[in-house]
Amino acid sequence: MNLILIFGLVGIAATLSIPLGKWMFRILCPEAETKFETLLHTVIGKASRADQNWKQYSVALMLFNLAMFAFVYGVLSLQHLLPLNPDGVGALSQDLVFHTVSSFTSNTDLQHYSGEAAMSYGSQVFGLMWLQFVSAATGLAALAAVSRWLSGARQPNNFYMDLARSAFGVLLPVAAIVALLLVFCGVPMTFDGAAIAHTLEGTVQNIARGPVAAFVAIKQLGTNGGGFFGANSAHPFENPNFYSNLIECVAILLIPMACVWLFGHITKRKKDALVIFVVMLAFLFVKIGFAVALEEAPSPALHGLAVTECGNLEGKELRLGATQSPIWAAATTCTSNGSVNSMHSSLNPLTGLVPLAGMWFNVTFGGVGVGFLGMFAYIVVAVFISGMMVGRTPEYLGKKVETREMKYALPILLLHPLCILGGLALFCVIPSWGRDTVLNPGFHGFTEMLYEFTSASANNGSGFEGLGDNTVPWNIATGVIMLVGRFIPILLTLAIAGSLYEKKFVPETVGTLKTDTTLFGGVLTGMVIFVGALLFLPVAVLGPVAEYLTTMGL
Repeated sequence: MNLILIFGLVGIAATLSIPLGKWMFRILCPEAETKFETLLHTVIGKASRADQNWKQYSVALMLFNLAMFAFVYGVLSLQHLLPLNPDGVGALSQDLVFHTVSSFTSNTDLQHYSGEAAMSYGSQVFGLMWLQFVSAATGLAALAAVSRWLSGARQPNNFYMDLARSAFGVLLPVAAIVALLLVFCGVPMTFDGAAIAHTLEGTVQNIARGPVAAFVAIKQLGTNGGGFFGANSAHPFENPNFYSNLIECVAILLIPMACVWLFGHITKRKKDALVIFVVMLAFLFVKIGFAVALEEAPSPALHGLAVTECGNLEGKELRLGATQSPIWAAATTCTSNGSVNSMHSSLNPLTGLVPLAGMWFNVTFGGVGVGFLGMFAYIVVAVFISGMMVGRTPEYLGKKVETREMKYALPILLLHPLCILGGLALFCVIPSWGRDTVLNPGFHGFTEMLYEFTSASANNGSGFEGLGDNTVPWNIATGVIMLVGRFIPILLTLAIAGSLYEKKFVPETVGTLKTDTTLFGGVLTGMVIFVGALLFLPVAVLGPVAEYLTTMGL
């Protein structure tokens, strides 16, 4: 039954991603100006017609995101004075505002608050949900531009047009369909205030609700992950039953998978896209398989007792069971989505290593657009090293990969561990910042802090919990890391693509390393595993592995 569920869920997502990738290509790279294109040009103005090089594209991307940051910062800071606040939600602290806006601008959606208690409907819809659209659209736009430069296409690259095409032509229609499906499953969609219920004991209960279906749809499709409620997709109003769970889990994988096919269509290198897709798919199946198998064992607290047949149900929703939760945990951290339908802190120690590994590698489909861009850095390094080993100038898609490209690619790979391990070390040595906020001492507490920095740097947004993270140090530190971990890799990847675009095309010869073969797929897989193991194995041993050995009495 587990195998049927795993292969069925991933198979549905993979199958739907193929036509979606082709449709995304038509939207993002139209052959001629359509009425939709004309409307976008009219709304955006002259700025949408300029053909931007990678530097101009990068400046436009950063300016737009800076403007969105400032706008939503104002919305959240003044939410207690603005409309659409039927429950009278109060003001937020400025460090929490900074953290939240950084989180949603960077497509991370790491939440140090409970949405139903801290956010008004206006903040949720016009602040956070708006950012969930445009942050995902930013990643998709960057992927489209990089793919065009790599293909040598003469089609104009313009960030504002790519952003509008991504947001209104791709994300909005697909999100509308998913939102309708969720409404049919029982997810609320209303602007009325909290429902008032009179219990059998004679007390009054306020039941939070709101425009949940629309929020959850883009949360899943845009690899955002931020929940309308504090319990995220473990809340019955976000995820009521098996069918809503299936829809939302497929939505997590759908667009990241389609992004690989989009790259193949734009570059006209469908075999290359297939190799990359298979490598990512293999990583996904391995992580899901390990997560499900490891959760078949009961919680270590029950070790040796007769309660062994249901798997680890601690921290799980019983309506979803012990199988659907680890599948979600693997999928949400392979794609930098970050939504949860269970308590990750309650996973068995080695199961908790699976979502950590997903975020450490951060290339198993990854976030919308940026997941492929992350894998592209590994591709550049793999091509360069392979070329040097056989004594040839490395080439990728007919362009020479030289020292300049490596100077851009290596910082992308090294920035991620620097943010995680540097932040973790700092918070470990300052007790008031880190150790005093941990609710579970020992190896598990170490993992809680490790997970928080990993989630922030990977732009994932899921939490291990058991951590008092709504403090000034945690809000500022993770807020900065989320912005750095998001935008510096995007800018460096744009620089690599722009650099390759300016080079002359090199015809393929007998000695050219082909990147559309099984051999290159193996090289790429080995590169990802080697880098991940080299950088993160020590902290894996200090956290989840040490906890497992301790709980088993070894």
